[in-house]
Amino acid sequence: MKLQELKTEQLEAAANMLKAIAHPMRIAILSYLEEGKKLTVTEIHELLGIEQSTTSHHLGILKDKGVLTSKRDGKNTYYWLKHTNLSHIVECVSKCTDYST
Repeated sequence: MKLQELKTEQLEAAANMLKAIAHPMRIAILSYLEEGKKLTVTEIHELLGIEQSTTSHHLGILKDKGVLTSKRDGKNTYYWLKHTNLSHIVECVSKCTDYST
């Protein structure tokens, strides 16, 4: 489907997803969740080296905007990309910001 064929609601949803992703920590979260990985809040906050409450805040925004999905399993909640194609955004951003080329 071409961008011109998208309905207004789809364009707004896409813009909201991109706005949610547009934060350094959230881009980092997406990079850790590539390739179908499922991680807990604890695992993500340890990887990022930030407070668990801050991590939860960022995960909540990404989930609210349809970027991530989650499932509770006992004490843990696992997060993963709602659409695996979103990992291409991280790949693209990484390539576009590679100043060595």
